[in-house]
Amino acid sequence: VTANNTPPRPSIFSTLRRPNVPKPNDFIALFNDCIAVASSRTQEYLLFKDPEDKFHPSTEVLTQVFLMTYISQSVNLNMTDSFNCTAMTPEQRILLGADWVWAVLEKPTKNPQIQIAVQVLHLPDMQDAEENFPSEACSDSILIAQESSNKNMYERMVDFCTSIGKDCYALFLFFGKKNDKGNIYGVLSNNFEAAIGKCNKIDRALIENFFKVFLQREKEPYKPLYCKLTCVNGKRLNV
Repeated sequence: VTANNTPPRPSIFSTLRRPNVPKPNDFIALFNDCIAVASSRTQEYLLFKDPEDKFHPSTEVLTQVFLMTYISQSVNLNMTDSFNCTAMTPEQRILLGADWVWAVLEKPTKNPQIQIAVQVLHLPDMQDAEENFPSEACSDSILIAQESSNKNMYERMVDFCTSIGKDCYALFLFFGKKNDKGNIYGVLSNNFEAAIGKCNKIDRALIENFFKVFLQREKEPYKPLYCKLTCVNGKRLNV
């Protein structure tokens, strides 16, 4: 028997293997995975029914569940060098209207190329109930921030995005709707300020209106991207 130094040929089955995670530079697929995981996790809280009716997560808890799940997943997928997330302080949330900001980073400088400012909108009955807490519970800096502008939270975030430019998008993230309390929806645009030029007030009613007519309003200068982020019949949707 003669010696054979030729390395063994790989099994044909090895060619069928696919990596479990996308390539590190494929931040869109990575981002999609993070959003899907965070949305699915948050939906568990939205749909949970406590038999004793004692567990009622606050709007802040729901927001943090989504944000922390997203951050954890983005770290696990090693995508923070290309697509990062900056959480706002309570004062920044009031002044700028955003809960957090996503950014696509340019390499090697890590300067933001595209930014997405996110504002979470909860069911009106939940937000109204929590907005009626005593002002003593707020810090002085938060009270000053609340009194520094006569604009609502939606307008503040649109102003924030407009001040950066067309590379900054506003994403209004709905944790449930009136007739669909268990799913998460988003409305995204980098031109909401066009509504101001048409003498429209930027408020919840304007944004919710996109759920009804966004496909029919092709001529709107601020036409948004509308998407559903959670699952249907147990199947997770891609964003």
